[in-house]
Amino acid sequence: MKPGVRSDAGAAAVCPEGDWTLSHYVHLSRLIDTLSLNEACPVDLRQLGRLDTAGAALLVRALGRRRLIQAVEDCAELPAEQRDLLLTLSSVLEKEEGSVPDRRRQVPGLAAIVQLGRSVENGVRQSIGLLSFIGLLLVSACRAQAWRPAPLVNQIEQTGLRAIPIIVVLTFAVGTVVAFLGASVLVEFGATIYIVDLIGYAMLREFGVLLAAIVLAGRTASAFTVQLGSMKANEELDAMRAQGLDPVARLVVPRLIALVLVLPLLSFIATLAGLAGGAVVAVFVLDISLPQFLAMLNEIPPENYWVGLLKAPLFALVIAAIGCREGLKAGASAQSVGEHTTSSVVQSIFAVILLDAVAALFFMEVGW
Repeated sequence: MKPGVRSDAGAAAVCPEGDWTLSHYVHLSRLIDTLSLNEACPVDLRQLGRLDTAGAALLVRALGRRRLIQAVEDCAELPAEQRDLLLTLSSVLEKEEGSVPDRRRQVPGLAAIVQLGRSVENGVRQSIGLLSFIGLLLVSACRAQAWRPAPLVNQIEQTGLRAIPIIVVLTFAVGTVVAFLGASVLVEFGATIYIVDLIGYAMLREFGVLLAAIVLAGRTASAFTVQLGSMKANEELDAMRAQGLDPVARLVVPRLIALVLVLPLLSFIATLAGLAGGAVVAVFVLDISLPQFLAMLNEIPPENYWVGLLKAPLFALVIAAIGCREGLKAGASAQSVGEHTTSSVVQSIFAVILLDAVAALFFMEVGW
């Protein structure tokens, strides 16, 4: 018999009839979408033919869970197999409806608020995890085995010496940009000479250490993540643990120490390069003599340089911790290593800029 739903006007009942099986699923699904069943009418299941799980799910969808359960209980002629199938499926759907919220009934805009809350929660979890990992690194750095000369010197060369050219070029260019930008404003007030103060304060306090840290965040943090992630994917870290070696002390701490030692030096070099870029613009474009430039630069209070230099170890600690932590979190696939590499770069740059903003507020409050 062709399946369908018949409304018995004389008995004021809804009568599903025919075979409700998977082979008729498309026809029945379209039929249900077009019908408007009176919820007040009882349901008569005596004309129901063959029934499988797909058909039972359609009956639940068409009649509703509670209405179908009542119809099953009222129909004594219904075979036991069909009765058990309908009751079991109704109970399963009841649990799913209780565990999965109906998105159609949600308040408009609630999904965005929920997503925002989840993002904040994830950020808090990431911050707590990073702080605990930094604590682990500091404890491991106090052990003698972490201060091994060979890997430490190698990491200093990899993270520091090879980064000097790109840092010099970048900060030199930024120094010229700051000089041109300041000159375009100060020349209107006849205060071109104060471009020296602008370049000095900008490079000594902020741009020198900040640009060096951003370069290392993109260059070194990603390298740490790829190196440790590849070792984890190749099960080299498991092999070290099997031999009784601590991967954190052997691999992570030397990278941390090297970066903490190198970033202050790179910040100093970056500051000199930025000042040189500003001096080139001042001497050759703004007609400020080099002795005059150096004399005014010498009048800048020295604490401005120490403000920039004191931030370097903190930036290095955060960059190394994020890069190594993401590498240790990477999975066994190349895709996972790539995703964590991208995450380490983004997190490192964000953390450096955020810490720089907090440090600026702190030093402003203490009067430096």
